[in-house]
Amino acid sequence: MSRDTDIRITDVQLTFEPIPFRAPLKFGGRIVDRSISIEVTVQVETRSGHHGIGIGSMPVGNIWAWPSDKLDGDTTTNLMKKFAEETALLYGEFPGYGHPLDIVFQLSAEYHHLGKAISTMKHVDEVMPDLAQLVSASPFDAALHDAFGRANAINCYNGYSSDYVDHDLSEYLDDQFSGEYLDQYTTRDPKAKMPLYHLVGAIDPLTDGDIEKRIDDDLPETLGEWITAEGLTHLKIKLAGDQLDWDIDRVLAIDKVAAEAQSNLRCSAWFYSCDFNEKCPDIQYVIDFLNKIKEASPAAYDRIQYLEQPTSRHIKESSAINVSEASKLKPVVIDEALVDYESLQLSRELGYSGVALKACKGQTESLLMAAAAQKYGMFLCVQDLTCPGYSFLHSASLAARIPTVAAIEGNARQYCPEPNKKWANHYPGMFEITDGTVETALLNGEGLGF
Repeated sequence: MSRDTDIRITDVQLTFEPIPFRAPLKFGGRIVDRSISIEVTVQVETRSGHHGIGIGSMPVGNIWAWPSDKLDGDTTTNLMKKFAEETALLYGEFPGYGHPLDIVFQLSAEYHHLGKAISTMKHVDEVMPDLAQLVSASPFDAALHDAFGRANAINCYNGYSSDYVDHDLSEYLDDQFSGEYLDQYTTRDPKAKMPLYHLVGAIDPLTDGDIEKRIDDDLPETLGEWITAEGLTHLKIKLAGDQLDWDIDRVLAIDKVAAEAQSNLRCSAWFYSCDFNEKCPDIQYVIDFLNKIKEASPAAYDRIQYLEQPTSRHIKESSAINVSEASKLKPVVIDEALVDYESLQLSRELGYSGVALKACKGQTESLLMAAAAQKYGMFLCVQDLTCPGYSFLHSASLAARIPTVAAIEGNARQYCPEPNKKWANHYPGMFEITDGTVETALLNGEGLGF
């Protein structure tokens, strides 16, 4: 069906920008102290002749998206940048008009071939993982949705109904979704406010005694200082996953610091998520972890809202671990392993009870997974890729439009806050945290909302 609101791509621009870090971040046994942002601008035209310019931004995030044992970080960074360059050509050559969902759905079918071709071109034995492909392509996806909304003078979340989209969700998922559209799984207005999940990295200082030398840049440095300065009520804890005693001691130490800070703030309710970044050898490790936390501190146990991807992302292999027993204790969400609808279905068979959505996997992919997770009654959260500035606003707009998502993670303000500055003037409620929440009501403009 030809619709006046359909768009065609008229121009694609790509640049890369360095992201300076003020402090290192450790997770999954690896340390990140610098990054690069993929910056994309897409121009479009509707059938009725209206024009729109959309922007997308995302850190490369190679340490998380492509944790290779064969290739060093510089190599995987450069390969992901090359993938972005080839994706720019792919988008620029797309023929005809369409809705962003359909355009991205068609273009994403080329990603796997493109990833293999780049490895061959660069004489690399390892093929780029699906997750790294999604991250590299995600700013193009975001820019296209943003441009679609701006060309049609609407917020893009109000452009996912049958009034704008030719196909129902069965086209992208399966027949369970016949007659359904994304407007049924998103809201017309963003949530007014959302709690912010603050990251506690594996080497982040909890108290003054953990600091060898202060950064002294006027930002908080210890966990207690962060809680006090920003009124934080949600903490995401990075754990080792292969050192049980350390993991238990870390949570209990964090709980002790948090309890003191929250007492001073007269706050009686705060929460944790625990992220093992795939390092747990088996599910018994997770069960033992939870049981020992509960034994040592029932209050700390009760504060744990959910667990993230405790075991390997390679869930399609015969050695994939079933997490059902842990899911009986706390929601266990799939994160690194979630790259498509097939992996979501497989995760359910393996006992995962929740889904971590990330803007870095693409606006289109995130929306489709959000719809499927809601249909299946799964726990939903939106997680971060240490996204600064524009990419954080995109992530927050996604969280604010999905009904069952209760909080949003945002940790660039801790590790790489410099790119936030130019956006903080326009959206102070998103970057200046005082009561532990971000003011997502601000994300209600055209395009992605900001």
